[in-house]
Amino acid sequence: MSEVLNVEEIFGQNVFTLEKMRERLTKKVFYEVKNIIEHGGELSPSTADIVAKAMKDWAVEHGATHYTHWFQPLTGVTAEKHDSFVTNADAEGRMLMEFSGKELIKGEPDASSFPSGGLRATFEARGYTIWDVTSPVFLTEGATGVILCIPTAFCSYTGEALDKKTPLLRSMEAVSKQALRIVRLFGNTEATKVTPSVGPEQEYFLVDRKNFLARKDLIYTGRTLFGAPAPKGQELDDHYFGTIRERVGAFMHDLNIELWKLGITAKTQHNEVAPAQHELATIYNTANVAVDHNQIVMEVMKEVSERQGLSCLLHEKPFAGVNGSGKHNNWSINTDNGVNMLDPGDEPNKNRQFLLVLACIMKAVDRHADLLRQSASDVGNDHRLGANEAPPAIISMFLGEQLEDIVDHIIKEGTATTSLEGGKLETGVSTLSDISKDATDRNRTSPFAFTGNKFEFRMVGSKDSIASPNTTLNAIVAEAFCEAADELEKAENFNLACDALIKKYMTEHQRIIFNGNGYAPEWVAEAERRGLPNIKSMVDAVETLTTDKAVALFERFGIFTRKELESREEILYEQYSKVVNIEALTMIDMATKQYIPSVIKYTKELADTVLLVKEAGADTSVQSEMLCSISELLKEAKAALEKLKKSQAEGLKKEGKERAFFYKDTVMVDMDNLRTPVDKLEMLVDKDFWPVPSYGDLTFEV
Repeated sequence: MSEVLNVEEIFGQNVFTLEKMRERLTKKVFYEVKNIIEHGGELSPSTADIVAKAMKDWAVEHGATHYTHWFQPLTGVTAEKHDSFVTNADAEGRMLMEFSGKELIKGEPDASSFPSGGLRATFEARGYTIWDVTSPVFLTEGATGVILCIPTAFCSYTGEALDKKTPLLRSMEAVSKQALRIVRLFGNTEATKVTPSVGPEQEYFLVDRKNFLARKDLIYTGRTLFGAPAPKGQELDDHYFGTIRERVGAFMHDLNIELWKLGITAKTQHNEVAPAQHELATIYNTANVAVDHNQIVMEVMKEVSERQGLSCLLHEKPFAGVNGSGKHNNWSINTDNGVNMLDPGDEPNKNRQFLLVLACIMKAVDRHADLLRQSASDVGNDHRLGANEAPPAIISMFLGEQLEDIVDHIIKEGTATTSLEGGKLETGVSTLSDISKDATDRNRTSPFAFTGNKFEFRMVGSKDSIASPNTTLNAIVAEAFCEAADELEKAENFNLACDALIKKYMTEHQRIIFNGNGYAPEWVAEAERRGLPNIKSMVDAVETLTTDKAVALFERFGIFTRKELESREEILYEQYSKVVNIEALTMIDMATKQYIPSVIKYTKELADTVLLVKEAGADTSVQSEMLCSISELLKEAKAALEKLKKSQAEGLKKEGKERAFFYKDTVMVDMDNLRTPVDKLEMLVDKDFWPVPSYGDLTFEV
């Protein structure tokens, strides 16, 4: 029997938790730190030194030799620079290990080497990392040894945010401030802050590492740029929630252990729809900690998979023809005295605070649907959104039958006197208990769905940081709360004014509600009739960041300046072009050095076979027909290759937005035109001659 795993014992062992702080700090220092975590403020230099020493001592006891400021630049991944605790040697040659409060709070990475969208020139290198005291410090273990990781924000010398954490923290403060105004109106005087909470669901693929390393497209781009469908895909629906294979189960087991050590509450694991696809969900945490944890989850997935001879694919569409991967972002807002502002209660029609919050969110999502769409935009996500496997690219809200009925009554009558009940589910089996049904069904085609006491934003891409979607959500809801509070705080009769405002918002923004099939083509036409935006690609969405509406929103609450938004616009155009350019170059490389030479070798053998068979006096019609078909496709592939080479080179002559759109409208089309004949050739050429593992090899060999 295997050794029994004690989860309670290992959970959080690699995290400098509040409990560990309490044990190692004086009561005065501990409560100073705790108060700053909960209410904001700055550590005094003397307190920072005490905390840093306690942190260092704890880390060294666990084998740490270095520390790093762990941050999230605009590359989409995390960054770290390791510094050792070694400061000097004493007179007797013994090593001295120190860590000061100044080193804990501030670092100085090179700001010009990260994407800045013009905020930093090459010669303007200074940037600062600043400790985020609200996100726990943790240890990582790897080939470099044990490293103390300090979650930090990253800003330029001139103060602009160069990362994803800083705007997120700003947005959290903004929504907290405005949400407090709302709960105060309803008599809640105990709450001191409101915190957005997030629970992400992470989808991913696992493939055998030897097959991964045999495919340049997976190595360089994270997705297969070529590949004919396997004989079996997801059409039998037998992989979803199916029995977890031994090798995958071993990965999940080790992954859970590593995450639990880091205090990450990995909870749900299962097979997803596509073959070789799986999902991990974590329990809710405050938005910034959830973002940090999700970044760690993706990093640990890759590390654990490699240790087990696997590769974890986080690209949104690693395989054509089967479902890609997303990341459902479950979002709610909670007061620090235990009130979930999205909890409808037993009688939602009578829950005035909930109805006001719902009306505000309807207004926020309708007014800023373009920004919400942009927050989930990514090159890889373009292959999913609107492709009948993920939410459509059109933003709408699903409320379900119960809330939709209440909204309809409020719009028509000003109030809802009743609400639909869930009832009982009777199975007709005497040994199965009758159960209480929820008052509403679920809708997996909705991009923004109410699911009981939270909203599930289902558009986010699997490899993306969830910082941007949550920054946007916090910002747009803060604005709606602010405008509602401005009006209600001066009302003579609060209840009447509140009811009138709820009706007003719901009436003006009811177009955003859609409970039907988001995959249906009829919805596209209906959304257009309603005036809802249909932003089909990442590059189409970028410009929404710098509209007057967006700038006014973000500047009003101090989340982004116009300059910061313009920098992100430039970075996103550049990022799109670079990703597609790498994919195009990879296709050119694979077609030139692998596919075309392999097919030529096969046609030569096939031609030799035709001659031998003909000399033997046998019929060669089948061989000749195959040779002709393969030769025609080879010719088509070669012509498509030359066209792609030309357009890829042409794209490099353009800049910024123009280059991004050229890559989308021209280079991507040429890439598809090269893939088509190569994938057809894969179905005709002897497997022994085919230079890379097939889709079947990749998705069924784990």
